[in-house]
Amino acid sequence: MPAMRLSDRVAQQLLELIQTSQLQSGEKLPTERTLAEQLGVSRTALREAIQKLSSRGVLESRVGAGTFVLGRATQWHEQAISPLAPLLRDDPQYRYDVLEARQILEVGTAWHAALRATDQDKDHIRRCFDEMLRHQQSQDAENSARADAQFHLAIAEASHNVVVVQVMRSLFELMLGTVAQNRRLMFVHDDPKALERLTRQHHDLMQAVIAGEPEQAKSVIGAHLAYVHEKLSEADADAARLKRLGRFSSSAVTFS
Repeated sequence: MPAMRLSDRVAQQLLELIQTSQLQSGEKLPTERTLAEQLGVSRTALREAIQKLSSRGVLESRVGAGTFVLGRATQWHEQAISPLAPLLRDDPQYRYDVLEARQILEVGTAWHAALRATDQDKDHIRRCFDEMLRHQQSQDAENSARADAQFHLAIAEASHNVVVVQVMRSLFELMLGTVAQNRRLMFVHDDPKALERLTRQHHDLMQAVIAGEPEQAKSVIGAHLAYVHEKLSEADADAARLKRLGRFSSSAVTFS
């Protein structure tokens, strides 16, 4: 299967960087040298990516001034998932559907990533893992969740299946919300053992992909998502138990 073209890949990475940095319309991007180093690409590939985003109305290059954010591109996959956002907001139980969708998709992408990942892909996965560790160590829950989702997306990108990568990107914001929620429910920052296990699972997944071991990668991602499901179920059961206890306490009759 042909790999995603480098210019398309870098354009997507640059777009994600703009989004995660929360750059607004009219704001200037860092220098080409800085961006190329951040993305781990050549300046030539970066310029091609900037041209692509400029043609889509996202960026504008001004001679002698630099590159500026012009607008935001609404992509087909964002439009496709927009009806799901209110469902997740109004009924947290939909996070189990997202988790099931991830199981279906990520077992396959991890397997293919282990077969197809380039050196550049592997470096990108390592950077995402290191970023996740950095935010975990500082107990930054919001950025830990974003880095977690970016790590999984980096592995999906390494599968080089353009269709699946686009579907995974369509789930990115949903994943971001559910990953943050999952982490809160699992009390990972208050439970060192849970955090340690999650980190080990992410590390083992990264190592399986880097080592080119598709069956191991498939096994690790399956176990990881099953563990998340297990901990969420436990958290839901605990919350339901506390809710029942609260109802009982408020309705109990006190005898003197």
